[in-house]
Amino acid sequence: MTTPLAIEGVPLGGSGREGGGRRDAAPLTLAVPAHEAVALLGDEESGLGRLGGYALGLERPPAGRVTVFDTIIADLPERERLAFRRRVGYLPASDGLLQNLSLRNNVALPLRFGSEASPRDIEGRVNVMLVAARVTGAAGLRPAQASEEECRRAAFARALAFDPALLILEQPFDALTARTSAELLELARGGETAEGARRTILIIGQELPAGLLRRVERVYRVTRAGALEREAV
Repeated sequence: MTTPLAIEGVPLGGSGREGGGRRDAAPLTLAVPAHEAVALLGDEESGLGRLGGYALGLERPPAGRVTVFDTIIADLPERERLAFRRRVGYLPASDGLLQNLSLRNNVALPLRFGSEASPRDIEGRVNVMLVAARVTGAAGLRPAQASEEECRRAAFARALAFDPALLILEQPFDALTARTSAELLELARGGETAEGARRTILIIGQELPAGLLRRVERVYRVTRAGALEREAV
């Protein structure tokens, strides 16, 4: 059976992309099973901030490998790499919204440049996602004009624009209320199937709000010594 996301022997220590990392940290090995929401927690120095870039093929890990649906995205030719990324929704820690675009256009951006859909179909999909994320009232605002919650809702809508099978969320619930966090996690899960969540999710952050523990299947923590420990949920 294909594993949606597998991290195999990837060192998180040393220098590199934003995300820190301890030089003496043990290499990380972790599989994210299909239809599960998995939280991977660690402090600012844990180096977890690199994993999203590794998974999407934006950069290569110094050792080991990260596979998405048994594929190393960075190994694909450019056109195939761009097409494959449609299967992965990504919400970076900073939300990644472009400040010169409205929230609506931020949600539309990956559809306009990453698909061959017609403008009418794109507009329809954007409207669906804005409603699902409950951010239609702020859709015409630029990020600087919107609240932090509205920006986060738009970032979720954009990450889900292609209805991906896998979601990678970096610090997705920081500064949000418990109610909003729970609502957005349900949106991310995409409903339930006999196997579990319709989507597979990796949540990366420092902490997970206590109210969300019942809606994730696994929680792991990278300790200060660099070890990976599973926590009870």
